[in-house]
Formats: sequence, structure tokens, C-alpha cells
Amino acid sequence: MPRTKGQELIFTILMVFVMVYGMIIYNMCLETGGMQNSHFLNAFHEMWFMGPIAFVLDFFLYGHLSKWIAFRIIDPKSSQPILIVLTISAVTVCLMCPTMSLAATLLIKQPEWSRLAVTWMETTVKNFPMALCWQIFLAGPLARKIFRVIFVRQKGN
Repeated sequence: MPRTKGQELIFTILMVFVMVYGMIIYNMCLETGGMQNSHFLNAFHEMWFMGPIAFVLDFFLYGHLSKWIAFRIIDPKSSQPILIVLTISAVTVCLMCPTMSLAATLLIKQPEWSRLAVTWMETTVKNFPMALCWQIFLAGPLARKIFRVIFVRQKGN
């Protein structure tokens, strides 16, 4: 996976885009009671502010913290690569989901201050299972595949 800061930057952008886009669509579905074609385009209206928040959190804080925590749970030298990926992914979701749910609560839901904590908790509880599954089964594998395609082609040139 990423070996340089530039590669880490590109990988983070890919991962953030796929995760945030998917989670925005999911939350729109929760809000409207189901999937609508318009969600796929409307999600880009929230991407412009939710994407940068997720990028800053992941690239500058949670990306490194996730690895630090994961490597206290498993030994990266003796663990299988899939276990390393899954552990880092799960820890990242555990950190990012409550934080991004808070951002969505403040910026999108805008509850009364007296309901902020319960709205944030409700949003986090609804988002966590989807975020974990989305990360493990779709966003993570897709971002890693795109990353490999980009950097294998660059390597061959």
C-alpha cells in the first residue's frame, strides 16, 4: 500500500471519497425513508464540506492513530496481511464514525442545543454498522484496488 507521503495522500483522498460519498447517500436514504435516484447526485452537495473534514481527520490524526492502536491489538510482523488491513479499518471506523456523525449532526441536522447529544448519539448508532460494513466490504477494497491500478501503471512507465 502507500509507501511515500504522496501515495498516502492519494490513498487517503480515494478512501475518503468512497467512504464519505457512500455514507452521505446512506444518510439521505435514512432521512427520506428509502433510496432515490436523486441521492446519487445530491450527495455531491454535501461532499464539498464533509469530504475535507474527513480528509483532515484521517490524514492528519486518525490515520496514524488507527495504526498505533491496531498495532497494539495485533503484531504487524507476525499477523497475516488481511488481519492487519481489517484491524486498521475497524479501528479507523471506531474513531471516524463518531467524529463524522458529530460533524453531520452540527452541519446538516442542526438540532436544538438541548438535543445535540442525543441527536449525535442517534446518528452515530445508525451510522456505525453501515460505516463498518461499507469500509470492510466495499470502500476499503475499492480504494485499495484503484490505488494499486494507479501505482502499478506508474511503476510500469
